[in-house]
Amino acid sequence: MAPDIDTRKAEPAGLRLRWSGELSLTTRILAVNLAALALMAAGLLFLDSYRSRLISERVNKAVEQTEILGRTLEASGKGEWDTHIKLAARTVGSGNRIRVYDQQGAKIADSLALGISGLEITNPATQPWEKRAAATMDRIFDGIVMAPRLDSFAEPKVDDASAWPELIRKFSSTEIGKVRLAADSTHVVSATFRPVSRQFSVLWLSNPRDVRALVRAERFSIGLYFFTVLLVSVLLSLFLARTIVRPLQHLANAAQQVRLGRSSAVYVPRLPSRRDEIGQLARALSDMSTALRQRIDATEAFAADVAHEIKNPLASLRSALDGLEKVSDPNLRQQLMVVAHDDVQRMDRLISDISDASRIDAQLAKARFERIDLGDMIEQLLDARENRGEDGGVSIAFARPRRDIAAIMGEDLRLERVFTNLLDNAVSFSPDNGLVEVSATCSDDTVIIRIVDQGPGIPENERENIFRRFHSERPSNEGFGKHSGLGLAIARTIIEGHHGTISVHDREDGASGACFEIRLPAAGNEERL
Repeated sequence: MAPDIDTRKAEPAGLRLRWSGELSLTTRILAVNLAALALMAAGLLFLDSYRSRLISERVNKAVEQTEILGRTLEASGKGEWDTHIKLAARTVGSGNRIRVYDQQGAKIADSLALGISGLEITNPATQPWEKRAAATMDRIFDGIVMAPRLDSFAEPKVDDASAWPELIRKFSSTEIGKVRLAADSTHVVSATFRPVSRQFSVLWLSNPRDVRALVRAERFSIGLYFFTVLLVSVLLSLFLARTIVRPLQHLANAAQQVRLGRSSAVYVPRLPSRRDEIGQLARALSDMSTALRQRIDATEAFAADVAHEIKNPLASLRSALDGLEKVSDPNLRQQLMVVAHDDVQRMDRLISDISDASRIDAQLAKARFERIDLGDMIEQLLDARENRGEDGGVSIAFARPRRDIAAIMGEDLRLERVFTNLLDNAVSFSPDNGLVEVSATCSDDTVIIRIVDQGPGIPENERENIFRRFHSERPSNEGFGKHSGLGLAIARTIIEGHHGTISVHDREDGASGACFEIRLPAAGNEERL
């Protein structure tokens, strides 16, 4: 038994879950949907490259404007410098400050001193909480994308050329600008220019606050869209999980109740409104539980019938044995011994039939069906009966069909038992010198076998009862206990196991007697298992 149990417990490779097997179905649904959203959220990180491109453009622009201003100052007299500096600071836009230093590093010109508003660096402590929160988010995203760390910007205490590293480095004429980070998380771009004569150097500082504003606006838009989609996705995931998990939980609970046998009428929801796989599963489980309950009820009824049927010969046997102890008359003792012998034979026959009846379903489920010509089978069966003299004074006429006309797929030994039981039944109910007619025909892919006798017939209200187990209506001239009452029940089980039907009705010619009719699916041209 152990190998079979282990085989049933083995999980198919295609259905096996590894690390995710510990997670609930709801968790897995949420994880799959959120994983897709996480990929979309990664788009927020690409805003860093967008910001870098904007800053790079502003640096290039600042370098170009600084060089233009430097060459303009070099070509003009010092008396005109203030005019050129103010014009340059106003033309480029707000947030600019232009300084000019001489060869010794002393500041000789400043756009702020000329009345042009310079850099607008805000003290973070005075900003509203929204700005501070936005600055914190900027630092978080910079850390996530591992953005290059920028130097901090602060106005020097002594404003000369030595306070600016980009001015004291050795360079030929120009240098690509430098980017610093102000206290309010905005960028400060610097560009320098020194003519070949090195008579002066220009430092242009700009504060492109719109870059940070653009990035924050884009991040807010994408973030708002992301959280909206996240909310919708979570709600849809929960809805999907609810429509899947809840019915599965109900079905699992019902199946558990069926397994534990807590109730004889466990309700397994069929979910008729669902046309998906869960609906199919619910209806399959409901049908399975109904069939299982019917099988259990039939088994219980069968066990009760068996106990009842065995009690009769046991009671008779007990009476006979008790009588043997009290009776001294040899003739009476001999009669009691005959009764005891008959009771033992009756119980042996009953137990054998009960054993066969209980195993037929399982055996038919495992049987290999082969192609059988019922014409040949019945003909050989009738020849054997005639040789054994089992028919007494009753004649049996068989309308033998042509070969393969009455071919079916089945198990020959089981079908022989069906025909034997039916022939025994027909012969036992037929009068002396009576005639039993047997025919086998094929119509519309169905093989029809009829066994017609000349007995008293079967009342219409008893035609279904005769196929019940232990139902026995025997001829008056037959000895008691010669049959177990299982013959027709076994015959029906075998025929239904071959996907056929068995029924009884009156003779078609209106004469006295019964007609047993068996219908079985005809075999095709190819052999099937």
